[in-house]
Amino acid sequence: MEQVVIIGSGPAGHTAAIYLGRAKREPLMFEGFMAGGIAAGGQLTTTETIENFPGFADGILGSELMEQMRRQSLKNSVRIVTETVASVDFSKKPFVLTLESEENIEAKSVIVATGANAKVLNIPGSKQYWQKGISACAVCDGALPIFRNKTIAVVGGGDTAMGEAEHLAKFASEVVIIHRRDEFRASLVLQERIKSNPKIKIMWNSIPIEFKGGKFLESVVLQNTLTKEKTELGISGFFYAIGHNPNTEFLGGQLKLDEQGFIITKPGSTKTSVEGVFAAGDVQNPHHRQAIIAAGSGCLAALECEEFINLY
Repeated sequence: MEQVVIIGSGPAGHTAAIYLGRAKREPLMFEGFMAGGIAAGGQLTTTETIENFPGFADGILGSELMEQMRRQSLKNSVRIVTETVASVDFSKKPFVLTLESEENIEAKSVIVATGANAKVLNIPGSKQYWQKGISACAVCDGALPIFRNKTIAVVGGGDTAMGEAEHLAKFASEVVIIHRRDEFRASLVLQERIKSNPKIKIMWNSIPIEFKGGKFLESVVLQNTLTKEKTELGISGFFYAIGHNPNTEFLGGQLKLDEQGFIITKPGSTKTSVEGVFAAGDVQNPHHRQAIIAAGSGCLAALECEEFINLY
């Protein structure tokens, strides 16, 4: 029986693994094989330069940062298996994890760090220009040179979209919010701030249907949801702000989730509704999807998991 199994290999998973490895718990990590459509290492592997992770004054490629975390985990005796956990049984102890290969693993404790994938639109050009003008994180990428003093578009109508647009307005010459309806669902306070910002423009009743450009994104084709009229908007950046899908389906409803499917943890903790199961990173944080926050929660999960193992 394993003392602790970590499911997921992003900043949260690897930070938890490093701490538990140093505590001589010999953690077993399942980093996943294209789990959720993302390579091992999580969302950061799809990110180009990261400029806001402490310790890298000149920035670092997302894939390189995750490779360094992986090497550090291995250096601390973490066993990493490139396989995906298909299902779990938390109804009894020891816990049982079933892999896609149908092998069963027993564990005394589990840390779920499977992350969340940004919702994107499957339209022409979306894959071609991902990280070449298209992003899903304004805080991560908004200050990059390719977006500075340029026209940038944000799609969405909730609080996240308002926040992304407001942040991007600090760097862009103009921010255009694209929304499929004629009113936002965001809080009124945020709406008022957005509407009073001279650098932010709103395109109501519009949806993006195609991205165009050369090496980098240059424009987006929009369609009016009422008239079906098409227009082309010249932009240098396009940011998704239509939500995230937490990777929690494999849990089979055995942990308490919120309405969006994110794992509910006890306030100020990574403890879930099942004793001995912890959740860290974006899979339990629907608001602040930042690598440094995920890493911090991974550290907390490791410390709380260590306390649990010592008690039981």
